[in-house]
Amino acid sequence: MYTINSQIKNQEYNKLQVNKLVKTEVLEILNISLEKGAVFPEHIAPTDAQLIVLEGEIIFHINGKSYPIKKQQHFSFPKEVPHWVSAEENSKFLIIR
Repeated sequence: MYTINSQIKNQEYNKLQVNKLVKTEVLEILNISLEKGAVFPEHIAPTDAQLIVLEGEIIFHINGKSYPIKKQQHFSFPKEVPHWVSAEENSKFLIIR
C-alpha cells in the first residue's frame, strides 16, 4: 500500500534514460535522465504536460525557441507540438501529463 521508491535517485546518467514512475487512467509521470551533451530527440506529447527539473540544466526547444530550465524550475507545454531537449549538464527531470 505505501511504498518508497528510489528510482529517481538510482537512475544513471547514460545518454537518455526514460522510465515511468506512475501510470494511471488519468496521470502519467515519467522520470528522465539526460547525460551532459545528450539529446532527447524531437517528439510530441499526447497531452498537455508539465516538466520539473530536479537536477542539472536542460534546454527545451519548441516552436523555434529555446528555453533554459534549471534545477527546481517548472515549465508547461502543450500537447501535439514538436519539441526536443538537450542537456547542458547531467540532468534529471519529471514529465507529468
